[in-house]
Amino acid sequence: MESTLIEVHSGSHVTTDITGQVQQFCEGRGDGLCSVFVPHATAGVALFETGSGTEEDVESFLEDVLPRDTRYRHRHGSPGHGRDHVLPAFISPSLTIPVLEGRLQLGTWQSVVLVDTNGDNPRRQVRVSFLHG
Repeated sequence: MESTLIEVHSGSHVTTDITGQVQQFCEGRGDGLCSVFVPHATAGVALFETGSGTEEDVESFLEDVLPRDTRYRHRHGSPGHGRDHVLPAFISPSLTIPVLEGRLQLGTWQSVVLVDTNGDNPRRQVRVSFLHG
């Protein structure tokens, strides 16, 4: 298996498209599986269409389902930070994508997206690994 860490600066964005960085890692590696893993307790990765409003829809959905308020028992950090720790129960911290001839086998409109509601920590690492098939 080959593996690397990519650095992502999400700033104030809840969603960050990292497809290009993941694809770049897979180039020239042939056939296999690509694992994308976020080693953080407050972020996840997802596959969805970007650039069509889905990013805003995801953000609105998360605000509806996981509002930033004081209902959470987990209370360190900024007010409402407890919801950031619940996020990975809904958006997995990992996913696996098939790779053929060094190309991610994504659907036409699929992108690999980091989802991170934790504005306290805008710098993230994502572990990208390749298992030859």
